[in-house]
Parts: sequence; C-alpha cells; structure tokens
Amino acid sequence: MKTIKGPAVFLAQFAGDQAPFNTLDGICKWASDLGYKGIQIPVWESRFIDIDKAATSKTYCDELKGKVQSYGLEITELSTHLQGQLVAVHPAYDLMFDNFAPNDCKNNPKKRTEWAVDQVKKSAIASKHLGINAHATFSGALLWHTMYPWPQRPAGLVEMGFEELAKRWLPILDVFEENGVDVCYEIHPGEDLHDGVTFERFLEATGNHKRVNILYDPSHFVLQQLDYLKFIDYYHEHIKMFHVKDAEFIPSGKSGVYGGYQNWEDRPGRFRSLGDGQVDFKSIFSKLTKYNCDVWAVMEWECCIKSSEQGAREGAPFIQKHIIEAVGKSFDDFAGAEIDKEQLKSILGL
Repeated sequence: MKTIKGPAVFLAQFAGDQAPFNTLDGICKWASDLGYKGIQIPVWESRFIDIDKAATSKTYCDELKGKVQSYGLEITELSTHLQGQLVAVHPAYDLMFDNFAPNDCKNNPKKRTEWAVDQVKKSAIASKHLGINAHATFSGALLWHTMYPWPQRPAGLVEMGFEELAKRWLPILDVFEENGVDVCYEIHPGEDLHDGVTFERFLEATGNHKRVNILYDPSHFVLQQLDYLKFIDYYHEHIKMFHVKDAEFIPSGKSGVYGGYQNWEDRPGRFRSLGDGQVDFKSIFSKLTKYNCDVWAVMEWECCIKSSEQGAREGAPFIQKHIIEAVGKSFDDFAGAEIDKEQLKSILGL
C-alpha cells in the first residue's frame, strides 16, 4: 500500500489581483506558511506559469520547479479544466464558454476549439518537463443538454455523441501517451463524463486508451446522490488524482438534485469547506490507501458560506489528519512462522 501524498492545494480558486495571490512567489509562500506541501497549478493563470514556454523549454520548467521547491513545495499536477471544457462545446453554450477563451477566439467556435486542443497538448509536454505523470482536465460536453430525456433521445444519439467526443480527444490522448502522462478527467455534472457509466462509455469509445483516467472528487457525487465510496471500489485502478472537497445534500419539499435555479447557498446540494459537509473522508482515505492509489490529496476550496481564507487555513491540517501512513507489515506477523509444507499438510489433516 502507498501513503497518500499531501496536503496540497488547487490554486484556481485563490488566484487574484491582490498580493499574495497575484504572483507565484507570493502564493507559494502563502501555501507553505499554511502547511501545504504541494500546489496544483491551473495553466490558464499566466501569473503562475507560461504554458507555451513550459512546453518548449525544459530549462524554464526546471527554473519553475526550483522556485516552487524553494518554498518547500512540489508541483503536484497542472490543470486545463477550462481548456478541456472547450474541446467539446454544444452551440447552446457557446456564448457563456467564450469567456474561457482568448479574445481572438471568441465568436469563432472552430478557432476556440483548436486553441483549447493546442493548450491541452502543450500541457502534456510541460508535465513531462516538470516530471509530473498526471494531468487534470474536463471532458467537455456535447450531450449534456439531453441529460434528462424529454423529449426522448433518438436512438443512436448517445453513441454518436461519445464517438465524436472520443474522436476529438484521441489525438490529445496520444500526445499524453507519448509523454508518459495520464489524463485525469474530473467526473463532474455539466460534462459528458459525469458518473461511472459515462466514464465507461468514453473509455470504450477511445478503444480503452490507457491514458484515460479519473480525477476523483466526492463532492460532485454527493450532489448527484451517487455512492462515492462504491465508486472507488469500481474505478480505483483509474483514480490517478484526488480533489479533497466537501459537500452536503439536504433535499426540501421545494427543490432537489436540480436545485431550482437557486443561488448556491439556497440549493439542497451545495459545496462546503472541509469538515463542514457530509463527505466521509475517513472512509475515502482508507479505501484509496487500501487500493494503493498513488495520489496527492489536493484541497479544492468551494464553499458558499465560509471564506476562502478560513477554508485554506483549515484545509491543510484537515487533510494531514486524514492521511494514513500505510502499513508495512500485517499486525499479526509476530505470530507467523517459516513455511513448513509438512506442517501445512498436518494442519489440513493430509
């Protein structure tokens, strides 16, 4: 068994225009002072990483890695959640998702997709340069608007949707294969990969591509009312990344899983800071350790009640408390003895 690494923090929700969150040095010192040992870097934050340089210069990556290490931290993974989303966008979402793209790609879905694909491919090369073997992203979605089947979906629609999604991702996955990096899709509502069944559909559509893997975040399963512990039993071989994020689901007589278009604080399902929700992290850490999942425990802060500052302060000790130092021997080894085949036969009455 492997001991889960951590605690680490995903920087996406903390990056900002004010110090210490507007420079890599500033945010590294902040994270280190709070007790974190790793940072997960979103590549769209050019204040923290120049992904074009990272994909073309090993020297740049060595310097970047050295700077992070000077604060007692490691770069756990890179993230292209926003770019991955843009690999597959249904036209109904074009206007809103244009916000994720550069100005010269807006109102031009074809150019926007080409830019996103290029960004994700560059992140594969950058990950290799940084000595990282896993990458975080979203799958994007062509079918999400048909998630609740009314009117009924035409026969063959789902199959065609996953075939097209796989067609778009296969050239990207091949680049990750060339660079020895796993693509870890965050299983997330709004994506075509939003539960175990859809992950299986995509995996099959890619010909069981070895780089198709999972970023496990239990909070999204709480909001879907999916068994997040049983999910680990089914898919532990594919879990190569771990977001530690809490959530709760408290249905009412007025709204349920779909949330009634309400603000986050009023929805039955909502994200919470670590320890404030319903996620059974003790069981999660136990299962991931039992299954030998070689992952970083990366806090992702998204809470509709508690401040990000308090959430970040509480996150590192919360994760540290849950990390299990994997056992190196069985507790009853002291009672064992050398193997004696004749003795074994005797015990069996043979």
